[in-house]
Amino acid sequence: MHSMLSASARLIRLLSLFQAQRAWTGADLARRLEITERTLRRDVDRLRSLGYTVDSTSGVAGGYRLGAGNSLPPLLLEDEEAVAVAVGLGLGQPSVDGANDIENASMRALAKLEQLMPPRLRRRLDKLRSTVVPVLQKRSDIRLKAVSMFAEACADRAMLRFGYRDHHAASSTRTVEPHRVVQTGQRWYLLAWDAGRQDWRTFRLDRILDPQPTGERFTPRRLPLGDIAAYMRHALQISPFLHHACVLVHAPLPALEGQLSWVGGIPEAVGPDRTRIQTAANSLDALAVWLGCLGHDFEVESPPELGEHLERVAARLARVARH
Repeated sequence: MHSMLSASARLIRLLSLFQAQRAWTGADLARRLEITERTLRRDVDRLRSLGYTVDSTSGVAGGYRLGAGNSLPPLLLEDEEAVAVAVGLGLGQPSVDGANDIENASMRALAKLEQLMPPRLRRRLDKLRSTVVPVLQKRSDIRLKAVSMFAEACADRAMLRFGYRDHHAASSTRTVEPHRVVQTGQRWYLLAWDAGRQDWRTFRLDRILDPQPTGERFTPRRLPLGDIAAYMRHALQISPFLHHACVLVHAPLPALEGQLSWVGGIPEAVGPDRTRIQTAANSLDALAVWLGCLGHDFEVESPPELGEHLERVAARLARVARH
């Protein structure tokens, strides 16, 4: 009985080593597992009998490589990790009826994970479900196959060509170097270097038409702003709008946090009582209303037409206030 348990434990340990590094020499694996290379060969054969693809590599330092199998190795999760994964998969998911294949896959994964959970973790998960109420927005229509295809193009450094319909419904043909697939809320985006425009662009996956690999490979570039989250925040909160503005507010950043929750903007503290905000909207009126309700003095750094528009709005409001 003891030898069976130790053999099972070794198999799990062997799989975890393969997860960390696909290819190993036999000597390194045997040393890590504290077994002989003969025992290692038997363990590898057991993995193969369980359906895992383990290729033998030849040469002076011959060894083993975990191939692409039909199923994932077992996940070794701590309690907190297991609950976090289950919450991410299951909280607030719609019913399977009408869900897309990403949501269906999440539900299947959650069902399998719950089957493996000990009772104490299932009880914790039930408590979380009964007290946390998610407020859902519209579901994404993106299919799992599309996300996988773009993710593989990023990993393979494969250039893509596709049609794109932008937020003004204008269509264009793009050739890009795909770098990352990004999910923000219910939306999926491709972060890519646009070869035609020689600049970084974000593309909503549901607006990409007929993506095809060009057959060319590219060398990865340094990501914009050095940080994907910062770039995506700028791209989604500033770039899509018709009017872009930069204002210097005479207030410290903490004093503005409440006002920043209802307008798209990127704040930057430039002193103990000064905050520069990059913001945008589809009309100058929208910017004027927000700035008028800000409750702090400010200077318009750009564009000049915003300052002129604020003067007109202020004069109109002053006339109304006098009557």
